Amino acid sequence: MSLPAAMPRARLPAILSLALLAFLVMAGCASDNERDIKSGADQLYDRAQSAMDSGNFRNAIAYYETLAARFPFSNQAKQGQLDLIYCYFMNAEPESAIDAASQFERENPTHPRVDYALYMRGLANFTGQSNAIYRFFGVDLARRPPDRIRESFSAFAQLVQRYPKSRYAADARQRMVFLRNRLAEYENGVARYYFRRGAYPAAINRARFTVESYDGAPAVADSLRIIIDSYRALGMTDLADSTREVLAANFPEAAIEQAKEEEKPWYRFW
Repeated sequence: MSLPAAMPRARLPAILSLALLAFLVMAGCASDNERDIKSGADQLYDRAQSAMDSGNFRNAIAYYETLAARFPFSNQAKQGQLDLIYCYFMNAEPESAIDAASQFERENPTHPRVDYALYMRGLANFTGQSNAIYRFFGVDLARRPPDRIRESFSAFAQLVQRYPKSRYAADARQRMVFLRNRLAEYENGVARYYFRRGAYPAAINRARFTVESYDGAPAVADSLRIIIDSYRALGMTDLADSTREVLAANFPEAAIEQAKEEEKPWYRFW
């Protein structure tokens, strides 16, 4: 009579061999998949780089977006995020550049290139604030909503504060000076609006806010002149005179212009 336990014991080496073979096949497939993923990511990244280097930003964007969608956790996709910000900016898509930069900052708060993302976000918001086309057509930039200006200033300020030694910090500081004056000009525009409508106290308050918030900006001279004119309109000559002294001490040329304006007669002959 045969022993039932003898048959499984005889098959054991064969079963182990089959299991080992299956494991090796699976391991080989996994290795092939990893190589394919790496190869695919490298290929997409190289194509994107080539398109970007040649100035074909539209194609570069398509490749980088595909890279991020297909291989989101690859090293190439991480670098591609930064390159994509630049490509959006160069392809005249500031909104997309801002979104991509903000996303990179959120997802990589300790990444060594966060300074670049901050700089590009500030630059994308800065676009158009000093555009010569607007000036050519006589568009008053001071009347445009300052939201983008504030966002640009905020991004540059974060960059300068968090990364003072960044290669982008010096340029960010220069742009902040320009943006600061733009913000002051906008506030003066609002103050003038109140003045023209006879709301002199409101004009004074708005102009005073500009003086206190943007001390040192060239536009502050105009703020002081608005305050002087408003006090004069209210008959508060003492306050107008004291403000005139402040204007003369800080902006002599503006004080001379103010004096000339005040010397003009209130009547005109036609």
